[in-house]
Amino acid sequence: MLYFCSMIKIDNTLVSDDLKDVFFSCNLSQCLGDCCVEGDAGAPLEEEEISILEDDIDEIKPFMNEKGCAVVEKTGVFEYDMDGEMVTPLVNDRECAFVVFEKGIAFCAIEKAWLAGKTDFQKPVSCHLYPVRVSKLKNHIAVNYHQWNICKTALVKGKQDKIPLYQYLKAPLIRKFGKQWYEKLAAAYEKGE
Repeated sequence: MLYFCSMIKIDNTLVSDDLKDVFFSCNLSQCLGDCCVEGDAGAPLEEEEISILEDDIDEIKPFMNEKGCAVVEKTGVFEYDMDGEMVTPLVNDRECAFVVFEKGIAFCAIEKAWLAGKTDFQKPVSCHLYPVRVSKLKNHIAVNYHQWNICKTALVKGKQDKIPLYQYLKAPLIRKFGKQWYEKLAAAYEKGE
């Protein structure tokens, strides 16, 4: 069965209406941060993010666990996935090398270093945007909701809290595309386009 969603054009992006129609709010106490653990590859990385990680790895390592540090020592801060895209390396082909667990919940060592003021890099923008995925098309950038069963509790919480995905992800969308872009998106959704 094929599913086609409608999209709106904002500058050079095509944005799925799922960002307005899906209600979402992470529920870490329920999902335990499984998006950082499950999957078939690490988090997508942009080229400039790799440079930042390489420059700041000594500040990030104290927040990492031993296994993650060992993987980064061996492979570096990135590897290539099956499609040849740059992604964070994995520990035992499972969790991201930058994952640290606290009381069974996965957190990001990069973000912990950022919160501690050790780096200006919060975390990969692909992680910050999740469950939205960005992909390059020939003439546009596609901005789509990635539906994954592990986020089902976030859908329930989002409905309860009445938070559309584009509002929940306001900060990372602005980080990726800029404030003016976000204002155009919000205006289009509020007008019902």
